[in-house]
Amino acid sequence: MMTNAGDNVHETIVARATPRGASALSIVRLSGPRAISLVDEVFPSKALALQDSHTAHVGYVGREGAWIDQVVCTLFRSPHSATGEDIVEISCHGGDVASDALIRLLVESGARMAGPGEFTLRAFMNGKIDLAQAEAIAELIHAQSRRAGRISLAHLKGRYSEELARIREDLLQLVSLLELELDFSEEDVAFADRSRLEALLRAASDRLGILTSSFRFGRALHEGVRVVIVGKPNAGKSTLMNALLGHDRVIVSETPGTTRDEVESHLEYQGIRFTFVDTAGRRETDDDIEAEGVRRSRAAEEGADLVLHLVDLTDSSADEPITKDSTTDRGTPRLVVGNKADLVGSDLEIELDLRISAEAMRSGKAEVEPLMERVFTLTVGSVNVGEEHQVVTSQRQQEHIRAAQSAIRRVGEVLASGGSGDMISSDVRQVIEEIGAITGDVTNEDILDRIFSQFCIGK
Repeated sequence: MMTNAGDNVHETIVARATPRGASALSIVRLSGPRAISLVDEVFPSKALALQDSHTAHVGYVGREGAWIDQVVCTLFRSPHSATGEDIVEISCHGGDVASDALIRLLVESGARMAGPGEFTLRAFMNGKIDLAQAEAIAELIHAQSRRAGRISLAHLKGRYSEELARIREDLLQLVSLLELELDFSEEDVAFADRSRLEALLRAASDRLGILTSSFRFGRALHEGVRVVIVGKPNAGKSTLMNALLGHDRVIVSETPGTTRDEVESHLEYQGIRFTFVDTAGRRETDDDIEAEGVRRSRAAEEGADLVLHLVDLTDSSADEPITKDSTTDRGTPRLVVGNKADLVGSDLEIELDLRISAEAMRSGKAEVEPLMERVFTLTVGSVNVGEEHQVVTSQRQQEHIRAAQSAIRRVGEVLASGGSGDMISSDVRQVIEEIGAITGDVTNEDILDRIFSQFCIGK
């Protein structure tokens, strides 16, 4: 659908803008050159073609003798709409019956069902938003914490794009002078100030550095962090899970092998959504169900951002390998934590990342903060990432920023060696293109397809 988006702008699209299922209201949205006339065909209560933009009108929708529902039609005229086209939003009663019938009627009248993200794509194509803002819309919809929502909103407001635009505009002015020099190469004249170019590149590198260093935090903010708790039976994994959550989520028993399947729960810490996974205790067992739980426990590590390896300090057998600050075979960070520290002496010689008492934490006699700080540091790093509009959450954007930084370093090397203007111009051009690719000033159909196909239909 996206690869032909430019050819489909003259079509009027329709889709449900609210989730399916029982609700107070459902909204059906149309956008395109025939949005108003198509609704006028099935909404005789008011001639929308004669109404002002940003007005709402109540009436019945359908055909004579086959009315569908009493609705509210809200009109947004081009270019003062979200997509830059004529938009009509029809609010009908909730549930699927009325909205499905209304969509079928509009499609029969000449509208086309919208594809994923096609409304937002049209907003981008019509210059209402740039590509970074479009991605911010998707991130805002799927935000998993309040801070994630605030950062997505900061990007949507355009401050992030404005900062990139300033860098790009400064470099565009200089590269035009560099290329002018090439046209007059035989006259041996210099139009571009090399010292100013170096200063601009340093400033651009510093600003891009702030952005790229925020990505670890931004990705965690957008995707959340998955922590898998592993260890031998009765190490206290379920007790620790309950302590972290602040309530009894998992059954705790002295009987080994109580937990046989993964149990997931979520909490928000420092604005990040953490998913903790309690797994089956690892041991050799003849119980088929428990053995399957152990297998799943090992498989759970594959999707983890951190493996929290809990060790029972009172277990003298301690036949499991314990290595501080180690990683899993897949390179996932591993935090080795000794539990039941209140039941053993402080002189116990065993190397750990941290010692805790999960039971004391669960009963409120000890703080969970030291453990959460270690978990946060290993998975997210730092929250000191500059202003909210300077946080990069998109892998695509991060790749372009890094490519721009590489090109800046090459320009610096060429300038230091007294290289030619065409070499300098080529690399500066790449910096400009990489920054432009973030906001959509430079793009292609494959990029648009990849971004907008991730949106829901109706957005």
